[in-house]
Amino acid sequence: MAESNQKTTLNISSVVTDVLESIEREREREIVSRRFGLFDRKETLEQIGELLGITRERVRQLEKAVVTKLRASASKGEFSEVLKLQEVFVQELHSMGMAARVADVSAKLTKENTKIDQAQVSFLAMLSPKLIVLDENDFYYHAVAIASEHESRNLKDLVNSVVDAIKKIGEPIGIEKVSDTVADKSVAHVRALASISKQIANLNGRWGLTKWPMVNPKNIRDKIYVILFENGKQMHFNEIADSIKGSTFKRKDVTTQAIHNELIKDDRFVLIGRGIYALKEWGYKKGTVADVITEVLKKANEPLHRDEIVKRVLKNRYVKETTILLNLQGKTQFKRVAKATYSLTEAEPAVS
Repeated sequence: MAESNQKTTLNISSVVTDVLESIEREREREIVSRRFGLFDRKETLEQIGELLGITRERVRQLEKAVVTKLRASASKGEFSEVLKLQEVFVQELHSMGMAARVADVSAKLTKENTKIDQAQVSFLAMLSPKLIVLDENDFYYHAVAIASEHESRNLKDLVNSVVDAIKKIGEPIGIEKVSDTVADKSVAHVRALASISKQIANLNGRWGLTKWPMVNPKNIRDKIYVILFENGKQMHFNEIADSIKGSTFKRKDVTTQAIHNELIKDDRFVLIGRGIYALKEWGYKKGTVADVITEVLKKANEPLHRDEIVKRVLKNRYVKETTILLNLQGKTQFKRVAKATYSLTEAEPAVS
């Protein structure tokens, strides 16, 4: 496979050059090369117009005419090397779910996957009769797809149906559930469509809207939440900091002190031991060990044996048993009413 990729890498740029050389007028070659960024950064209609001394509208007209002619030539089989590369593109896309971001296709077919590499891949894909190219905008990434798999419906419509399905589900979920919701038996295809949308993100196998912190954590607090949720149990703030630094988050260079500060500020996190935090949604509540004992006795609405008190407190606090016993024996709000059995000093109403 490595050898095949190397040959493809050597071919792509030369095929682009051959296609450009088939354009008779130098001015039109310049327009196509600069508009698509085939050998340098992409340029606007205005920039090219100023360079060539023509209006932006004239640049647009010439670009459209030349590209239309190139596509027609490719469809007639006049660019044999383009058609050979087309088969390579199709093969890769089959393995990627019939569609993919241009950047992901380029990553498989070029050595460095630079912006120029991506531009050349996109340009050749646009000329290939078996492929369709989706331009990038605020809602979609620059993408390429196999035309035969997307002829019955517009590619944008298919991507939008995946977005709508995730909105309907209402929470981050595995791509299999999304596939079921859109009634598409190909999970790989749905995954490919989801990856093209800028409204969707994924993290650790869960897919959701980009505004959902669980799939697209943007600040330290959200990243802490994801780490704790993934771990499924309490963690020391040092462990949380190490986990963030070792994660796949885009920005993970954070200090341990910053992590600790955010844990203290956010109500989603509860201190349940010395430097140890858990998620509030797991049933933990803020407060001291004595507060937890009080809550336990209120809910019981009757005296409890110390072993039972310890058992129930440990469900909410990650502390030593001796700490719980010292609180029972040393705090005035608790009284011993029988051997190793305690109640609240003052009778208080039960907690439902």
